[in-house]
Amino acid sequence: MSRTISGKEIAEHSSRESCWIIVHGKVYDVTEFLPEHPGGSKIILKYAGKDATAEYDPIHPPNAITDNLPPEKHLGAVDPATVTQVAAAPTDAEKARLTRMEQRPPLGEILSLHDFEAIAREVLPEKAWAYYSSAADDEITLRENHAAYHRVWFRPRILRSVTHVDWSTSILGHASKMPLYITATALGKLGHPDGELNLTRAAAKHGVIQMIPTLASCSFDEIVDAAAPGQVQFLQLYVNSDRAITEKFVRHAERRGVKALFITVDAPQLGRREKDMRMKFEAEDPAEVTDNKVSDKVDRSQGAARAISSFIDTGLDWADIPWFQSITTMPIILKGVQCWEDALLAYDAGLAGVVLSNHGGRQLEFSRSGLETLVEVVAHLKEKRGLTFPNARFQLFVDGGVRRATDVLKAIALGATAVGVGRPFLYAFSSYGQDGVERALQILNDEFEMSMRLLGARSIAEVVPEMVDASSIHQHIVAVPSDRLYEANYETMQSVRLREIKPRM
Repeated sequence: MSRTISGKEIAEHSSRESCWIIVHGKVYDVTEFLPEHPGGSKIILKYAGKDATAEYDPIHPPNAITDNLPPEKHLGAVDPATVTQVAAAPTDAEKARLTRMEQRPPLGEILSLHDFEAIAREVLPEKAWAYYSSAADDEITLRENHAAYHRVWFRPRILRSVTHVDWSTSILGHASKMPLYITATALGKLGHPDGELNLTRAAAKHGVIQMIPTLASCSFDEIVDAAAPGQVQFLQLYVNSDRAITEKFVRHAERRGVKALFITVDAPQLGRREKDMRMKFEAEDPAEVTDNKVSDKVDRSQGAARAISSFIDTGLDWADIPWFQSITTMPIILKGVQCWEDALLAYDAGLAGVVLSNHGGRQLEFSRSGLETLVEVVAHLKEKRGLTFPNARFQLFVDGGVRRATDVLKAIALGATAVGVGRPFLYAFSSYGQDGVERALQILNDEFEMSMRLLGARSIAEVVPEMVDASSIHQHIVAVPSDRLYEANYETMQSVRLREIKPRM
């Protein structure tokens, strides 16, 4: 039976032998969970007998603790008047970071999505930057995602009246002011206290669609509640090995008005993201290190990502598709398709589309870019099923590596309905909150207007395959010795920089 527990009683359980913590006003016994915590025991023990909510919120989805602890470890509610708060003094590193926050240039000086990334690198906490920016292994796939767009060139048309250009479109039957959507990314509160709500509010103002992530820092209902009347939202789904949990979540999302279900299919196991992993080793508890070796009791192979994703079903396969179709009337899209054969299977299974994606370069190293896969899929689905794209019955989406409106237009010309943009919006709100996301969307909006005019395309329907030359898309660059003399003479472009602060009198 649930009871109210005093702060004094909780404080008595502040050791490795008996460890209680408070999260969102509830008391939990995490003693047996200490050796299993993916983040190590040190961070939990710091808050033993105290309120851990401030530390918990940025790096866990709201339901993480309730899902991972058995019911008997949920001890009751805390008497808030008796709670001991942790008020640690800021470290020198945190003081330096806060100074850099004060040095941010005004938003008017942010000219491209690259600029948000440059500022985010300076002002994000180190662990947050490592999680957001990290990718698999040597991060070759991460860089290839962007480089692939450089192998596609435009063939503009001239002498067309472009006084009025329109880059709005329809995505799965829903209007969007741009041929892009905000794709799902995890743990928004690592970058900003409002987390994914920054995206929800900015998307409403600019008429674009937000995909809600399963692993958001904000709860699903918080994000839906923050939406404007009539605002369109999609749901990204990691499939739980407990299908009852998945079914409950999907049905709840449909009742709340979510318009499409994007099932992630490229993450049966998480890739090795070494930047993120190193953050975890540096936070190691000395009590768990002997003879310079880390204890084998805790899996430290996957950094912050491991802490939030251990529930994902590794047994998901094509035989499960009819079950998903039986539990929802939402259109179903597979997110993470990487070859034409699987795109064809998705079409034949009656799905609404696929996202051609390698998970932002965070899964299998040397996976091809979504853009390259798009060219292959369009060609083979035309050959095998007579499909032409864009196609209302079966829609193709791409994500990964997009930094300019011209990147989006290249994908549209090659047959995509729309393109997902993720990290740039994380960097925008991490640096400037909701205003940053709105500025990012305005930059893209302005780039679309200019690029459409220069292409000679008056509408998205006129952004056709003949407007691009993708003949080099499959020609991956092979490493050769660098041209040192040329590089020595080349002056690197400068990104936006922090400002110096004049001493206050």
